[in-house]
Amino acid sequence: MNYDKTLFHIHTVSLVLSFFKSSIAIDSIAPNQTLSNNTTLVSPNGDFELGFFSPRNSTNRYVGIWFKKVSLQTVVWVANKNRPIAASSAAALSLTSSGNIVVSANQTPIWSANSTSRNQVLRLLNNGNLVLANAISNSSSIYSWQSFDDPSNTLIPGMRLGWDLRSDQELFLTSWKSGEDPSPGEYTYRMNPKGLPSVILRRGLVIVYRSGPWDGVRFGSSEALHGNTVFTPSFVYNSTYVYYSFENTDDSVVSRFVVTESGLLTHFMWSETSEEWVGIATLQSDTCDDYAKCGGFGVCEFGGDPICGCLKGFSPRVSEEWARYDWSGGCSRSVALNCTTAAGFRRFSRVKVPDTSTSSVVEDARNEEECEAACLRDCSCVAYARTEATGCVVWSEELLDVRVYGEGGQELFVKMPLSELDSKKSKRGAVIASATVAAFVAVLALVIWLGSRRRFAKKKSGLAEQQHDGPTEDENARAGDEDVSLPLMDFITISTSTNEFSFANKIGEGGFGSVYKGVLSNGQEIAVKRLSRDSGQGLHEFKNEVILIAKLQHRNLVKLVGCCIHQDERMLVYEYMPNKSLDLFIFDQGKDASLEWRTRYDIIVGIARGLVYLHRDSRLRIIHRDLKASNILLDSEMNPKISDFGLARTFGADQYQESTKRVMGTYGYMAPEYAVDGFFSVKSDVFSFGVLVLEIISGNKNRGFYHPDHDLNLLGHAWKLWREGSPRNFVDASIPNKESMEVQRCIQVGLLCVQQRPEDRPTMSNVVMMLDSEHPISEQPKQPGFYTQRTMSDTDSASTGKIPNTSNEITVTLLHGR
Repeated sequence: MNYDKTLFHIHTVSLVLSFFKSSIAIDSIAPNQTLSNNTTLVSPNGDFELGFFSPRNSTNRYVGIWFKKVSLQTVVWVANKNRPIAASSAAALSLTSSGNIVVSANQTPIWSANSTSRNQVLRLLNNGNLVLANAISNSSSIYSWQSFDDPSNTLIPGMRLGWDLRSDQELFLTSWKSGEDPSPGEYTYRMNPKGLPSVILRRGLVIVYRSGPWDGVRFGSSEALHGNTVFTPSFVYNSTYVYYSFENTDDSVVSRFVVTESGLLTHFMWSETSEEWVGIATLQSDTCDDYAKCGGFGVCEFGGDPICGCLKGFSPRVSEEWARYDWSGGCSRSVALNCTTAAGFRRFSRVKVPDTSTSSVVEDARNEEECEAACLRDCSCVAYARTEATGCVVWSEELLDVRVYGEGGQELFVKMPLSELDSKKSKRGAVIASATVAAFVAVLALVIWLGSRRRFAKKKSGLAEQQHDGPTEDENARAGDEDVSLPLMDFITISTSTNEFSFANKIGEGGFGSVYKGVLSNGQEIAVKRLSRDSGQGLHEFKNEVILIAKLQHRNLVKLVGCCIHQDERMLVYEYMPNKSLDLFIFDQGKDASLEWRTRYDIIVGIARGLVYLHRDSRLRIIHRDLKASNILLDSEMNPKISDFGLARTFGADQYQESTKRVMGTYGYMAPEYAVDGFFSVKSDVFSFGVLVLEIISGNKNRGFYHPDHDLNLLGHAWKLWREGSPRNFVDASIPNKESMEVQRCIQVGLLCVQQRPEDRPTMSNVVMMLDSEHPISEQPKQPGFYTQRTMSDTDSASTGKIPNTSNEITVTLLHGR
């Protein structure tokens, strides 16, 4: 009887309130009560609101839930996503007497929850969950229906993503078709029901992304789903449930995960200060996250050129396809392995382990030794891995979707013929030999250091005149007659500062070698560039970089602290840049959102000013010849610093152009006249700068850029959009003011710099003037050089053949006959 009186009072109040035309908020809907266009349902804490809404640029009406306290209406759930209501129709949401939720247009049902429980009331909970709850008891957490069981494109705190294994119910996110249309789009983000727990992104039925398996803390090395100061993740994996969820660490934080229309899972946090959603992280971090990018037994390494290689002991299955950058065919064993072959294992570290859909778990393998033994006993086993969370996992089919991480990841052990592996005896011999060599090197280093210090004091020069190690007379003449005031640092000091070049201190790696962070005894932080023996940068390039940069002083050039020549070791010591290099920001889908337009613009202008100094204002006229995103370092305030002068050349005051038979640089940044004919000038650097500008604006790499509608590279794509009058479509999605004059001006300047003919390109001093000016630029860009992907591929094939796989953009050398 009390329940009937409650319903009577609620119904009476609703009839009275229906006379008001203004929007009215209530906290629940009882049976036979209706929510109309001008009424909303609000959660008790005021965080969420349910009602009718229209997406941007649309007049269609939908029932949805959004954040009430966020000034920019952001919908997290939609009921009638497939059946919009026309603006002219009378829309209503009601709870029937039988307990069904119905959305109707002109009294015609267009959506329902298909619920049939009596004595229910419809409530919007504090966490944004719309539920059919017991009308008498508010304490029950068992609901006959809830919106959290019917997700849209958004995951908010408290929602679950995964499977109820008892009912075989799956909870997954589905992208909107567009910003104006919330009907299901192409992409779904879900828990993989096969193999070990991992999350996948599918485009239709095709997997386009797979995380690593859950390791007890995160999925593989994915930081997007790993807890931080904003949220705490939760993962349940048992015989009943497999699901992922999260909670914000602070009630004042508003955050959400969204599957965008383009297929990215991004974590956003609302900024009250700027009143906008700020991207914290994106699940897909780079191109290597594309599912099975390198085919079976292939391995992807972001920053490599090409990015795909084969696991050691394997080779491309179809070499011709790999030469065309088609890696889908994968790799095959270089030496066959069968059941009669003596076998061992090769360890691969810092990897995302292969797709576990075809793997199996060895329940009785309690440690790594037992896991290895299980794989050896099984003739069909090709690899194994082991973690505390998942135990022993073995694979019997080809290994798919393997990638290398800069840090983190897991270990994978691939079965190989013993003939392909080093024996334990040889390994032990290598250790003894290494220790002997290390002791000898330490003693010799001390002797050389003492001798070099005496010569340093005598000559007051940063470079001791060691036999075969000093600059040539020609190099000294080009560098000028003044002493190079750069200290020669001893090997022991550098080794100690970097904790003996430990892996924990490694902050970068590329074709040149590795970079380590170090701390000197006085507390100064340094970055040590330790050149690889096969880097291609010989003693000549090393001395060239030391001599040149020691004479250069500009706020947009990196400062060289010292150098070391120790036997066949060559090291450069720079000031430490806490934000590392530009490529880690603009090409990282998780970090590019943090690079707002003002910062990007300041970086563009800073690089331009640094080049003006090199080309015009320094004591030496210098052509850099290897300007690229990874050679732009960023200090603590995001100021750009041009680095890596190993390939730089000096010009005389009246010298405009020079030619070389030994072309050195990085594909995607080299000017056409230089890559093809070996001619370089200040305009070669201008071309590289233009490529950089377009990469900074778009967030895409020039080399390897892909568009489904054409085969143009990034330069051609930008030029095409410019000619079509739609340059805004070129701008990185994280930049809100795509149509601002400043953004358009930078695109135009970038295109002027990458024109085919050197004489058409502006000088860097003119570039700075154009960037600083508020007047329109009258000159229109002409066709860029190397504007199609095919052009570059053909050049690659004719000049160099296959490019080695590295962990960064590699500087290559081409030899041209004359």
